[in-house]
Amino acid sequence: QVLAGRYHTMGLKADGTVVTTGWNDYGQLNVGDWIDIIKVAGSFLHTVGLKSDGTVVAVGYNEYRQCNVGGWTDIVQVAAGYHHTVGLRSDGTVVAVGSDSWGQCNVAGWTDIVQVAAGNYHTVGLRSDRTVVGVGGNLVGQCAVGEWTGIIQVAAGYHHTVGLRSDGTVVAVGSDASGQCNVGDWTDIIQVAAGYHHTVGLRSDGTVVAVG
Repeated sequence: QVLAGRYHTMGLKADGTVVTTGWNDYGQLNVGDWIDIIKVAGSFLHTVGLKSDGTVVAVGYNEYRQCNVGGWTDIVQVAAGYHHTVGLRSDGTVVAVGSDSWGQCNVAGWTDIVQVAAGNYHTVGLRSDRTVVGVGGNLVGQCAVGEWTGIIQVAAGYHHTVGLRSDGTVVAVGSDASGQCNVGDWTDIIQVAAGYHHTVGLRSDGTVVAVG
């Protein structure tokens, strides 16, 4: 797996170790002793690793306690926002730590979640019934996902949210200042990703589309 934060890049190796490169002013690259990692996540100034035993490790900027994941167990997926970290438990519930300035950590009541995504100031959860929930900053409508149906994957950018439908089409809400939500004509998409001001889609034929 590979992942890009704002100022650093992470790579998960087949042997469960992690490599990083980029800016390290807050120790976000200090993953040299990590082992048994099965997934990585990273954002502005921190890096998160999910271990094979369902526990989580994190390094980097921790002023908002976004790296305080040491007590987490039974985690199957992690996501990293600007100053918060989200963990999906095996029972479909969600935990979150870090800055809650916009309510982005208010996930305690979520159930039946199968995937989580973290934007700068918002958190998105995909339910098993293919509907979506969102909490946090909603100044430009990035949490307006309540009417989405048939979603199989979600992605969260700086101020926008993207949903991949089961029919290969894509929906997006939130800031469209750079055209990052102009995905209405996309088809045959099998994966989506959301960046700071752009959105990327992988097609079933191995080609890629991008807007923003």
